[in-house]
Amino acid sequence: MTKERAVPMERAVADDEPGGGGLPPVPRSTDFVIVTGMSGAGRSTAANVIEDRGWYVVDNLPPQLLSAMAELAGKVRDTGESDLRIAAVVDVRARAFHSELQAGLAALRDAGWHPHLIFLDATDEALVRRFESVRRPHPLQADGRLLDGIQAEREMLRDLRAEAQVVIDTSGLNVHQLGRKLTPLLGGEDGPGVRLALLSFGFKYGVPLDADFVFDMRFLPNPFWVPELKALTGADAPVADWVMGQEGATEFLDRVVDLMAPVTQGYLREGRRYATIAIGCTGGKHRSVAMTQAVAARLTTDQVATFVVHRDLGRE
Repeated sequence: MTKERAVPMERAVADDEPGGGGLPPVPRSTDFVIVTGMSGAGRSTAANVIEDRGWYVVDNLPPQLLSAMAELAGKVRDTGESDLRIAAVVDVRARAFHSELQAGLAALRDAGWHPHLIFLDATDEALVRRFESVRRPHPLQADGRLLDGIQAEREMLRDLRAEAQVVIDTSGLNVHQLGRKLTPLLGGEDGPGVRLALLSFGFKYGVPLDADFVFDMRFLPNPFWVPELKALTGADAPVADWVMGQEGATEFLDRVVDLMAPVTQGYLREGRRYATIAIGCTGGKHRSVAMTQAVAARLTTDQVATFVVHRDLGRE
């Protein structure tokens, strides 16, 4: 198959920038991952990450060939490759995309495979920046504007996005951060029943698309205006101690932990294995970072694993 030329994602601030993790691993029963989503959202990057984890990956596979690929892989598995795990990247350039993909997924299940659908998304603004940076048209742009193609694709994929087991918002992620976010997802290791991504962010950069719960820390005083704290972040002890010492901070932490207790138990009963809790402040540097780490520490139990992602730390 012809490889899609990767559309570059936002440039990394630093190689050791906080981030990554935050998603549940694919269940052990899963042996066929389908990666799809918006053009420019990072499908080719995801394919490279998955391949590096030892999966067999086919990029730009037409959905109608899913069953044929599964049949061929089944023959390989029957020769002794019992742990064979396959990923296919499919995109909107295949005509009749949604119906063909649904038929392909049904054929995989009928053949005894366990497909897992991962959908990559990003804001219109992020996608426009990425396409403009490489001076390429959108696959559905035709004679219209770049934004016309993006919006047409978003409408086409709306139902598919709702059906995906995992949705990843790549808007604020660079290539390395997306890799770190996918890696634990592909681990397949046994572990706690529920995995929670604790995501700090700055409201001025937008609310994360993949957030299941959003909390606002702007009710607390901002350490930005404290000269000795301005240059530090919520990951530094002086800022964390200052934030948690403000009136209402401890009460907020207690209420969030109390709120999530019945939610996580409900997830266990209903078979839901992951969620993203987004905690924001103005710039995603001080208050949200400190509270995100405090919430993660309190929510971690034998049944609940947490991963901390500081989306906007380092952008200022």
